[in-house]
Amino acid sequence: MKQIGKGNIGIIASAPHQTRNRDVHYPFRQDSDFFYLTGFNEAESLAVFIPGRQQGEYVLFCKEFDEKKALWEGAHAGLEGATQHYAADDSFPISDLDDILPGMLENKSKVFYPMGKDSELDHKLLEWINHIRKQSRTGVSAPGELVSLEHIIHEMRLFKSREELNLMRRAAEISAKAHIRAMRYCKPGMHEYQIEAEILHEFIQNGLRAVAYPSIVASGRNACVLHYTDNRDLLGKGDLLLIDAGVECEHYAADITRTFPVSGKFSEPQKQLYQLVLDAQSAALQEIRPGVAWNKAHEASVQVLTKGMVELGLLTGRVSKLIKDEKYKSFYMHRIGHWLGMDVHDVGDYKIKDEWRLLEPGMVLTVEPGLYIPANCETVDSKWRGIGIRIEDDVLVTGEGHEVLTHAVPKTIADIEVLMRGD
Repeated sequence: MKQIGKGNIGIIASAPHQTRNRDVHYPFRQDSDFFYLTGFNEAESLAVFIPGRQQGEYVLFCKEFDEKKALWEGAHAGLEGATQHYAADDSFPISDLDDILPGMLENKSKVFYPMGKDSELDHKLLEWINHIRKQSRTGVSAPGELVSLEHIIHEMRLFKSREELNLMRRAAEISAKAHIRAMRYCKPGMHEYQIEAEILHEFIQNGLRAVAYPSIVASGRNACVLHYTDNRDLLGKGDLLLIDAGVECEHYAADITRTFPVSGKFSEPQKQLYQLVLDAQSAALQEIRPGVAWNKAHEASVQVLTKGMVELGLLTGRVSKLIKDEKYKSFYMHRIGHWLGMDVHDVGDYKIKDEWRLLEPGMVLTVEPGLYIPANCETVDSKWRGIGIRIEDDVLVTGEGHEVLTHAVPKTIADIEVLMRGD
């Protein structure tokens, strides 16, 4: 409200239902920005923020309570629920939007609104504004400026409150249990989808039914495909298995990657590459503290990985020159991580005025270096080919440094092998 300012208005709509086929919908997932501001988890809703409005500054348009709908589909808030349980100052039927909202726009200078997200609502908003303009002779004025609402919300979402962090810790805890379960159940001859089933089993048994993103369960050379989600191949003895999977807890995501040997024991080449990636992650984690630029962790990972690749014979040349020429990108093509929160690739600027932003307490990010040696890469020794490794943790920036929210999942070579032996 403070950032919108008196004399202006903010508008944001819920996510719509998405049709899966014919009259069946995909499971509903609320728009993250809308849920962040309202906690209201129903489609066909719209929130309005009008600082200084005497009748109520926060107005929620939603579906009226319908006994038949409640019988077939379950409970829903209705107009009374919107004010009693979701703290709206006032509520109106969504069917009355065309009649009521234009009046709320009158004599407002700016409309804070996520343009381009909902083309139908974009069109309606412009119609309402044009209609008000035609009434200028009656003494009313129309908003003269549309301003991005996302800029305000996304900066707010970047800094997690204690309540948000509680949800993220829960998501991290259950995701960690799922990865540990996958390691324990894994054995040669299983299919990737069977390991995925064990992960989903752990999520749902703990009451969390929504994955934060499609799970990656990639064995052997499949691990060199960064966003592999087919999850249908057999697990071969001697292969590594890369699992990138996380659950969502009340709209807050976890994001964990672990890579481990299907047979329970790393081969020597696998050990060498794995330890290099782990060392790169350790170097990156040392840069996660307040006042350090976002990019420092990535630069630390690049330095360690490039030096290690030269020592192993994957790259040839001076480390500084290889980094300058970005030769490491042949095997490490992504950045060290991303913001994490209600979206797995969460909102928030990485740069401010073309400068990498400084880390601050309350930010949560992933740290996920990797190495991917394609099976058809003839420029390297055959012992390295077809190996893909990534190690990813979720990290909270604290006042003193950082906290690894996903520390419960083993990631040293010794700890992984002990776990898979069942010791």
